[in-house]
Amino acid sequence: MCGITGWIDWTKNLTLQKTVLEAMTAALRFRGPDAEGYYITPRAALGHRRLTVVDPVGGTQPMTRHRGDSQFTIIYNGELYNTEDLRKELIARGHSFRSHSDTEVLLTSYMEWGPECVERLNGIFAFAIWSEPQQQLFLARDRLGVKPLFYMEQIGSFLFGSELKALLAHPSVEATIDAEGLAEVFALGPSRTPGHGVYRGIKELRPGCCMMVDVHGTRIRQYWKLESRPHEEDLDATVSKLRELLIDSIERQLVSDVPIGTLLSGGLDSSVITAVAALAFQRDGLGKLDTYSIDYVDNDLHFRAHEFQPNSDAPWIKRVAEHFGTKHHSVYVDTPELVEALTTAVAARDLPGQVDVDSSLYLFASEIKKETTVVLSGECADELFGGYPWFHREDAMNSNTFPWLRKTRERASLLKPELVHYIQPEDYVTRRYEETLAEVPRLPGENPLDARRREMFYLNICWFMAQLLDRKDRMTMAAGLEGRVPYCDHRLVEYVWNIPWEMKSCDGREKGIIRRAMRGILPEDVLYRRKSPYPKTHNPAYTRAVRNWLSEILEDPASPLLQLIDEGAVRSLLQADADTTHLPWYGQLMSVPQMYAYLAQVNYWLKEYRVRIV
Repeated sequence: MCGITGWIDWTKNLTLQKTVLEAMTAALRFRGPDAEGYYITPRAALGHRRLTVVDPVGGTQPMTRHRGDSQFTIIYNGELYNTEDLRKELIARGHSFRSHSDTEVLLTSYMEWGPECVERLNGIFAFAIWSEPQQQLFLARDRLGVKPLFYMEQIGSFLFGSELKALLAHPSVEATIDAEGLAEVFALGPSRTPGHGVYRGIKELRPGCCMMVDVHGTRIRQYWKLESRPHEEDLDATVSKLRELLIDSIERQLVSDVPIGTLLSGGLDSSVITAVAALAFQRDGLGKLDTYSIDYVDNDLHFRAHEFQPNSDAPWIKRVAEHFGTKHHSVYVDTPELVEALTTAVAARDLPGQVDVDSSLYLFASEIKKETTVVLSGECADELFGGYPWFHREDAMNSNTFPWLRKTRERASLLKPELVHYIQPEDYVTRRYEETLAEVPRLPGENPLDARRREMFYLNICWFMAQLLDRKDRMTMAAGLEGRVPYCDHRLVEYVWNIPWEMKSCDGREKGIIRRAMRGILPEDVLYRRKSPYPKTHNPAYTRAVRNWLSEILEDPASPLLQLIDEGAVRSLLQADADTTHLPWYGQLMSVPQMYAYLAQVNYWLKEYRVRIV
């Protein structure tokens, strides 16, 4: 994985602007700690930071190749899982290769098929290719949006980058937030509207889209989207096909020239990946698979089972690791470092985010990076198969909004009335919800309940899954760790999308079809363990720390947060019983300590990024 950034300009000679390109590229140094590279011509300036995973020598970027009188230069962030299939086809078409890197295969694919090459790719990617004679820039993002890509159009120029910070490093870009940006931060929370860059003027290339940039402007094309069609196979055939796709997706993603492992929580999704990977390691004589889990110092002393966290992960992690003979590593995070990393997490996102869920993942990734460069994890299975409680609760199914974003008015009560009037949070959420429903690919003749479930799946894939992928990319890449997500293989997503609910929830269990598909591979008790979310701290020391942080912010008259919040309402929140009170915010619930941390992150972000509100 890597970081990419660039600047196309039709008015300036960019060969005189290398210091600006260097600053934009340096902003992405954590994404690519192993190398940097630049390509500059009068109209195009491309920068690259590299995290070496495949072909350390042959995969150097920017990479330039020629075909006839044409010259093409690529910068690329991602991984192709069908590299060898493409290489064989391209060789048959007369191409030759100097390396075994997927970068060269991707560039050659563009040289052979042009923009349509994206439809042949299986992988996670964001890349840009500059055609010098044609003076054109082509950009593309993978189908599910695993890898990020932001851009900004200005008069006579075009900027892009893997992260917002690369664009903000350009002297013409200011960290400005208008009403829409404030609504993104306070109405949607850590979610972000697909295509929205939050800062004024910055956009995100949406998943499954590509774009062409030239002197005439920009043209965006959606090259992939979900399609609804009747599912014709019976349950047995569906289970068999699903098993085949799952195993193939996981095994394809084990290709690496550097150490690789899996994240293991002991839950169904991560255990499936670990099982398939461990068995592949054994079959191929690769030794023991490295697995990693996270917990918190003294968490066992404070854990209390509840509806959304029915039991501790530790015994299940041990069960799976021992069953498959993995080399397991337990990473423990302590409260002081968890709180300290809350600001690091903001710097990784360039925005406030999922507070301790972010900071713990960053610390987890940092420890893993000491021994391993690539990990596979189980994100996105719940969105594809309906694992969340809102898929199974009538009140959530019937709520006329995002099921994880109910109670918008209550959340807005922490803001100044004039800010609420300015951003109209309820109207903003409703508008984004209705825009998304308008995109749902309908299946003619579907009954109302199944049609509503299809809407729910679409909302989850486009929003909640995007939120998790955003988090995974920022926090792992901030530590120089590559995270792969096998459940996001587009072939798997396309197939599962049309599996009817009765099959997905067969045997009366959420994600019952995965459990059936993995029979004989996972132990029965692991197969049928109840869902448990990403582990969080239960230590009251964390609550005290973030409460004190927010209290200090309120006592400082220079705190930028004070211009946005209803100080009385927030002071009342500080008096809440933080161990028992919960506020709806994101996911299922945002606890009061998480709200303390979120508001503190907002203050840090406003101050450190010198955000100007207009």
